[in-house]
Amino acid sequence: MSTRILPAVGDADAARSITTLLSQLPDAEPAGPLGDSTALLDTLARLAAESLDELPEVVLVHERIGPVPALELIREVALRFPAVGVVLVTADASPGLYSAAMDSGARGLVGLPLSYEELAQRVQAAAGWSVGVRRHLGAGAEVFTGPGGTVVTVSGAKGGVGATVAAVQLALAAQASGHTVALVDMDLQSGDIASFLDVQFRRSIVDLAAISDISPRVLADAVFSHGSGLALLLAPGEGERGEEVSDRSARQIVSALRSRYEIVVIDCGSQMNGANAAAIEMADAALLVTTPDVVAVRGAKRIVRMWDRLQIRKAEETTTLVNRYSRNTEIQPPLIQKITGTRIAGTAIPANFKELQGAVDAGRMHELDSKSVVKQALWALAGELGLVKVPAGAEGSGKYKNDRGSIGRSRRRGDSAGRGKTD
Repeated sequence: MSTRILPAVGDADAARSITTLLSQLPDAEPAGPLGDSTALLDTLARLAAESLDELPEVVLVHERIGPVPALELIREVALRFPAVGVVLVTADASPGLYSAAMDSGARGLVGLPLSYEELAQRVQAAAGWSVGVRRHLGAGAEVFTGPGGTVVTVSGAKGGVGATVAAVQLALAAQASGHTVALVDMDLQSGDIASFLDVQFRRSIVDLAAISDISPRVLADAVFSHGSGLALLLAPGEGERGEEVSDRSARQIVSALRSRYEIVVIDCGSQMNGANAAAIEMADAALLVTTPDVVAVRGAKRIVRMWDRLQIRKAEETTTLVNRYSRNTEIQPPLIQKITGTRIAGTAIPANFKELQGAVDAGRMHELDSKSVVKQALWALAGELGLVKVPAGAEGSGKYKNDRGSIGRSRRRGDSAGRGKTD
């Protein structure tokens, strides 16, 4: 039986060296090297969606892979694709790194410069382990083997544009369609989800920050089960404690949530930090909410450029949602698309804060009237994102409908409001 090997190597010289040696291994089927962590995770997710048998037996992760650091990438692969044996390739073969790699889920470590004998031994051992796991899974064991749930981040171009209302309604729409849904407040200093849903809580995302191995039980202890059916992971009540959530812990938290829920919606607020930057980088879809005014659109452009400079997400991989849309505003969605370089959601959210004010003030956003044009637009947006199943013919025919509440084609996320802060 041949062994399928997928190398992930960010260094061109190392990629050539690894490819050469892999081609000499007996019964090996090495694939072409992937240059970054995003390409690796996307490839594995695509293969896993077809069948468990389509996944490679072994993945090689080079120490210089990026943008996700090698150990964090290994941890995510191990969580999302437990039937794949991961081997770390590194110049540091110290006991400390070996222990850290094993803790992250690696099945072996190969030192640099590469040795044919050592590479063959580690690949063979990882492949044997992978075959054993697949045999076990084939017997019907209840082990998570899919590509993981869908992660959607929602960020505001500035404070007050409606990001939190949008995140809450997207999560509610997904839950109402039968998905298991986690709603995460990663606006760590000033998160408002608890207030919007009238929640009194003791535990928060901070309780997971120092845990290196987040088990299902540990995750369940930190999550608040809301009456709407949503699982809430809330921002700390004391904003200064948000600093305890590092980018590394954020990756572990998002990976753990992805492995337990079909849909994970993350409210990232409007202030960037290492934690929500990591979430945006890991997300399947990143939404940026803006209102059609000069200040907000400038903020959106500034955020998109920052994400690109920091290699968090490219502009073309970001979708901008226009909230409080009106045909009478001077700044229209096509202009916002041109300024930001992002995709524009097919659904724009009409300006109608009066519909929201009562639910916002009462902390009962989950009880927003189903006749609300704002709610209808946001739930249509959830369908556009693929978070709900949209019945045939349910989508609107126009791209940007009028501000009286007609729903355009759904494609991302947003919130409503005409006056006042709603996030």
